[in-house]
Amino acid sequence: MTHELWDPQAPGVLRLPSGRLVRGRALRRPLPPGPTPDFAVHLLGGAPPEVPWESRWLRWPDFRLPVSRPRARTLLEETWSRAATQRVELACGGGRGRTGTALACVAVLDGVPPAEAVGYVRRHYSRHAVETPWQRRYVRRFAD
Repeated sequence: MTHELWDPQAPGVLRLPSGRLVRGRALRRPLPPGPTPDFAVHLLGGAPPEVPWESRWLRWPDFRLPVSRPRARTLLEETWSRAATQRVELACGGGRGRTGTALACVAVLDGVPPAEAVGYVRRHYSRHAVETPWQRRYVRRFAD
């Protein structure tokens, strides 16, 4: 376990209200400079690339929702928990729709009201985060 967390000013790093930091990333782009994650969740329809750090795969087709909602909840709860002491990353192909949706769900776990979580992520991560109406609805219902 590392004691050095993400630089909160680095591109793609979302600071949650609790102060926890989670990096969102596009897997189609090169790995950003600096430290690597301690833990990552790859949000992809197909098998993710091999990485030298601990990672999990959440089957999540592009522009859709997670195939298994119980597994999504488990992995996003693990992401939130690990962010207290580790560098954690959520990543999909483009780093916007699925990643933004997952970041918004983690924000809900951190105490952001579900109706405000998409706006929070769009203000603090990417204005293009959470791309579809069903992804927005998924975030609003995530606390249920």
